[in-house]
Amino acid sequence: MENISSYFAYLATFLSVGSFVLIDLLAATTNALNGALLTQRPDYYKSKQWTVVGIIAMAIFGGIGGGVSRDILLNKIPGALTNPWYLIMCVLMGIVGLLISFKGGQKFRETFYQFMTAFSLPWYAIVGVSAALSAGLPDIAAIFVGVVGPTAGRFLIDVTAGKSAKQFVQSEWFVGTAVLTSVVYLIFDKYLGMGFYAATFSAFLIGFFFRVAAIWFCWEEPMPHIPPEVMGEVKPRITLKEKMKPGWEPEYD
Repeated sequence: MENISSYFAYLATFLSVGSFVLIDLLAATTNALNGALLTQRPDYYKSKQWTVVGIIAMAIFGGIGGGVSRDILLNKIPGALTNPWYLIMCVLMGIVGLLISFKGGQKFRETFYQFMTAFSLPWYAIVGVSAALSAGLPDIAAIFVGVVGPTAGRFLIDVTAGKSAKQFVQSEWFVGTAVLTSVVYLIFDKYLGMGFYAATFSAFLIGFFFRVAAIWFCWEEPMPHIPPEVMGEVKPRITLKEKMKPGWEPEYD
């Protein structure tokens, strides 16, 4: 009877929105599938020729890399190592990424799946800021942790693939979305006293819709004033609005 009670207590904690566990796991699962599909994209795969094990490992990097980095910064044993479902779901998403047909999988990743990655990014940021504030960190450090959570997994994939990390090159406000969500949550929760649920969902909605708008209209971070001969040719990015049109197919260098 005691074991049964312990099980239900664990299940209640796992399903609690306030503990962020379920949200964190959903974000990790989303990022793991994204990592598996990204690794098989031609410009990532051609130079490396990843094995099945390599692609699944990249899914794990993408799924739990941010959460593990966040927890290490907070001097905690990573939740992805104490809760087996993180690794189980990341491996499963790696296998799903392998099974999706190449053409359909990449088109899926570049279109409809962008909404899922836009969903996971602000959640990871909110989890990071909340955990940092609970640990007593100052505001600027809490925002930093909020940025690390949703971006570190992609950093690990890019560096392993020999690519410039997405954080440091022009994109549709990838880091900017994490910063915006982190700052909004911090203000709503700590300074406006909106309460846990109001602060969480308000910050999420702002971060989510900003990210979707950025990829839909192709809003990108400003570039420095570099002479054209140094900058080189800059290939225009295709908006998500254009990608969603029937007949569009992904093209990679």
